[in-house]
Formats: sequence, structure tokens, C-alpha cells
Amino acid sequence: MESPICPNPKLIETLRWTPDAGFAALDLHLARLLRGAETLGYSADIAAIKAALTVFRDGPQRVRLTLDAAGQVEVTQAPLAPNPDRWVVQVSDQRLSSDDPWLRIKTTNRALYDAERAALPKGVDEWVFLNEAGHVCEGTITNIFVTLANGDRVTPPVTSGVLPGILRQQLVAQGWAERIVTPDDLRSAREIMMGNALRGLIRADIAPIA
Repeated sequence: MESPICPNPKLIETLRWTPDAGFAALDLHLARLLRGAETLGYSADIAAIKAALTVFRDGPQRVRLTLDAAGQVEVTQAPLAPNPDRWVVQVSDQRLSSDDPWLRIKTTNRALYDAERAALPKGVDEWVFLNEAGHVCEGTITNIFVTLANGDRVTPPVTSGVLPGILRQQLVAQGWAERIVTPDDLRSAREIMMGNALRGLIRADIAPIA
């Protein structure tokens, strides 16, 4: 695939590291990275990738791994701050295209996400994107998880235009259902959570939806 926005995108994995547990869900992160490399035709030396994942600091860390087309690996890290108790979330005016193949691969080809995150209004912690059909997709850095009014626990399917996140993969394996989610579902939801493998789940209060 060729990206009209980012001509040489790098694959990304953002991992949580703690002194007690090491890297969380490392096997799942590496498996997704290798799937992305195969899709894009990138070189990927798993031994070199694992060797690059070295943490030199104390305390929980945010570790960012990138892989370019030539198989070059870069790893950066920064302290991971504690999660807030809740987020305020607002639906973005921007729309995703559910048939965009780049939405299914975690790469640096994410100009819309970066621009929207930089433009978050004061007091808002995350956006929720809808697709061209008005179905709920995901946030700028998170997947969305909804407990519906009837108690069903659901998350939007990849076909809506969603990155197959690692936390999402884990929760689906635990019984969360993949189904189309609408703004009406958000309005009537018992609970909304945003999350990723780095942060886990954060309860969210959604701003009024027009």
C-alpha cells in the first residue's frame, strides 16, 4: 500500500513496562507488528526487535517501538504517569472512512489523529470518531468499550474503521462482543470506557451529542 499522507510510514507499537511485570502483552504486540510488516512488505528481524527492547529507567515506562521498511528498529521511552479517574470525551466532527486500510495498521501514517489530538478543546481528554455511516469507531489513541443499556458489553468491529488494539483483542477474547455502535448507544449507555494497552481502561463521560 502507498500512503498519500506519509510516504514512508513506520510501524508502531507502544508498550507498557513495569519493574515487576516487564512488558505487558509483549507477545501480542510483536505478533501485531509482524502482521503489519507482512502486510506492508517490511523486513522484520524478531531477534533484533526483542534485543532493542531494553529499559534503563525505574518506574512504569511508556516504551515506543518503531520499525521502518528496511527493518530498522528504534525504541524510545518515557515515564508513564498514573491514569486519571475519568476522561471527558467528545464526538469529533471529522469522519473516518471505514474502507481505509490504514486504519487497521498501527503506523506513523496518522496525520488526522495527531491533528485532532492537538486540537482537543480545553477540558476534553479524547475524541470519538464516527465513520461515513455515522457509526462509532475509536479515539485518537484509544479504542472504545461500551456497556449498553441492556448490559451487553460491546466494542465496534474492525469493519467500522477501527485499529485492532491489543487491549481490544484481550477484551474480545474475554467475551466483549464486536458489533456496530451508534451515537444513540452512547447516549443511553450504562458505561463508556476508552482504553489501550498502555493505559488500560479509563471510564469516560461523553459530552452531549448533537
